[in-house]
Amino acid sequence: METPFGMQEFGVEELQQRQEVKPSVKEKKGKKGKSLIREYAETIIIALLVAVLLRVFVVSAYRVSSGSMEDSLMEGDYIFVNKLAYKMSPPKIGDVVVFTNPFDPTRDYIKRLVAAEGQTVELFDKILYVDGLVADIPAGSKHVDNKILPQVLSNRDNFGPMIVPEGQYFVMGDNRDDSQDSRFWGCVDKRHIKGKSIFVYFSYEADPQAPEWKAPYVMEFFEIAFYNLIHFPSRLRIDRIGSSF
Repeated sequence: METPFGMQEFGVEELQQRQEVKPSVKEKKGKKGKSLIREYAETIIIALLVAVLLRVFVVSAYRVSSGSMEDSLMEGDYIFVNKLAYKMSPPKIGDVVVFTNPFDPTRDYIKRLVAAEGQTVELFDKILYVDGLVADIPAGSKHVDNKILPQVLSNRDNFGPMIVPEGQYFVMGDNRDDSQDSRFWGCVDKRHIKGKSIFVYFSYEADPQAPEWKAPYVMEFFEIAFYNLIHFPSRLRIDRIGSSF
């Protein structure tokens, strides 16, 4: 049926059916609220899943707990390590790598690769030679002791010559006079290398005066929290954040 103005006129039953199908304002709000919550939940879950996958398969975070790599890496530096760096290509000379301690699988070490399989390593009066040539000196490396120890007393300053075995690497700390490395316990097998160090994402200077945990731990919690809060600005090494090596 049409009105005189050409507009279609609906019957009562059809109009009622259309009203029943039309959702109410409250229903719309409810659906919108649920949809928004679900969207946030899915985003958080996906983000957590990606973070876990990255942590397991791609990168790991480490804290440097010794001064053996000074001044390239300082005690208290927090670094990211690329776990996929050597899946498709071998490590390169000069890379700073994290690997399993040959004598304690529960601990990890961080050192610099200075020689690969088949190369001849020798130290003469603190100077490192690889295949008879003076090795490149990393920008952050140093010597802290002017004394030169004879090889009969220590391998620190005089070592070798030694040919690096197949599938292994000779590693050294950049703090050459204060590092336990391949001079003392041998080469590192490639299978034990966990990844390549990328950069420092946080750096917090160690403080030997900081309070320590002691029983019964209640007062110590507030003491340590207050101490760290007060000294945080002076211990934060913001200039190191983002630095590579």
